Amino acid sequence: MAYSSTNKSTDNFRIKLYTGNESARTITYDESTNMKPDLVWVKSRGHTASWLANDSIRGATQRLKIDQNSAQSTQTAMISAFDTNGFSLGTSTTANQNSTNFGSWSWLAGGTAPTKTYHVVVVSDSGNKYRFRDTADTTTFGASAVTLDLQEGGTYTFDVSDSTLNSHPFVIGTAANGTEYSTGVTYKLDGVTKTYSQYTSGFSAATSRQLVITLAASAPALYYWCSAHSGMGGAINTNATHGSSNFDGLTQSTVSTNSATGMSIIKYNGTGSQTTIGHELGGVPDWIVIKRLGSAEDWASYHVYNGAGTYQSLNTTEPVQSNANRFNVTPTSTVFTVNTHESVNYDEDYIAYCFKAVPGFSSFGWYEGNGSTSGPFVNTGMKPTCVIRKCVTSGTAEAWVLQDNQRPGYNITNLAMFPSGTNVEDTAAHNAIDFLSNGFRAKSTDTRTNGDSKYYIYMAFGQTVVGSNNVPATAG
Repeated sequence: MAYSSTNKSTDNFRIKLYTGNESARTITYDESTNMKPDLVWVKSRGHTASWLANDSIRGATQRLKIDQNSAQSTQTAMISAFDTNGFSLGTSTTANQNSTNFGSWSWLAGGTAPTKTYHVVVVSDSGNKYRFRDTADTTTFGASAVTLDLQEGGTYTFDVSDSTLNSHPFVIGTAANGTEYSTGVTYKLDGVTKTYSQYTSGFSAATSRQLVITLAASAPALYYWCSAHSGMGGAINTNATHGSSNFDGLTQSTVSTNSATGMSIIKYNGTGSQTTIGHELGGVPDWIVIKRLGSAEDWASYHVYNGAGTYQSLNTTEPVQSNANRFNVTPTSTVFTVNTHESVNYDEDYIAYCFKAVPGFSSFGWYEGNGSTSGPFVNTGMKPTCVIRKCVTSGTAEAWVLQDNQRPGYNITNLAMFPSGTNVEDTAAHNAIDFLSNGFRAKSTDTRTNGDSKYYIYMAFGQTVVGSNNVPATAG
């Protein structure tokens, strides 16, 4: 079995419990190492309020409600920033009500310093134009001189070795067709670092050519262009928010990816026609959750057990729906497909959270209930820290359920939260499961957890990982 190469699961996923005080404050994770989160869920345990879902691609203050179909909104008094080792809160009672207990669940995606290579070619499109290739350098994206999204702090290598560029030196500047930008830029010809003038004058004779840029904080608006000919390039958005342009799908996306733990956050603009979106996971996604940002639409969820041609809504209790208008094609190791329903694909922005199983860190699967207090054992290949589950049997409407090893911190774990509702934390026995060293066991006869002959999907994140010696061990 191939295990995760991460030395600690807590470097990539964290659970933090806190008590609100209605004062602006910083929530700091308990672990000794820092993790600046890219996705944070927050929910009050003690009063009815919506779940928050905030991520680094949209920006920390852009709130979505997991339990609602409502559009994105700017809320500076809820989560106000992602910090070096935690996140900041404002005074809103939704995330910080006085004397009320809260839970938070945070994931690391691409982080603060992503690295990425872009392969560039020149095509004839009403004159010569630059285009970008997919990650594998096998297919050219279908639009010319597109606007790039690059993340401040990221290091980007533009491989411009293709012969179509021989007479078109690729450079970056602060104007559309001039004014070289040199901050953080390295020019290379045949592996040797060059000055700007050496790079442009020797460009056509070189076999391999790269422009490498580490994008400075607060970088100005930039452009990529040809030093010899005008009108070939396009704009570069230099984003303090996270994510970089991806060209693996038919539709350009902005992606922040943690390939070590199989998690990516993707922003894309829908087309209204079936299209593919790049996710950069390096493997087939097991769980995909998508939300339309500018309008009210349900969260659309795909799970590998349910398969293509089905969906569930994260914000409802409905069982799995057999309808191909959301996810009609099985995802691949490079892209996922969205069909024409407005919850996944309209002329508007969308956010997608994609996960693939990484042995030793995460597991996505299913189990069949037996209606016994000694329910089925589910082998996740790790000791879970968090399990999300949902009944998928036709005709059975049950909430999505989230449990973790912090509430109450020992077995039996029966403190449940419900992402599909605004409910307070539920302590009832029908939520009961045991977290074990290599999985979990249902300990209830209720249809929310273990109904006889009922089927359940689960999403688990764990703490048994591989250390630097490549030996599986339980991380602290």
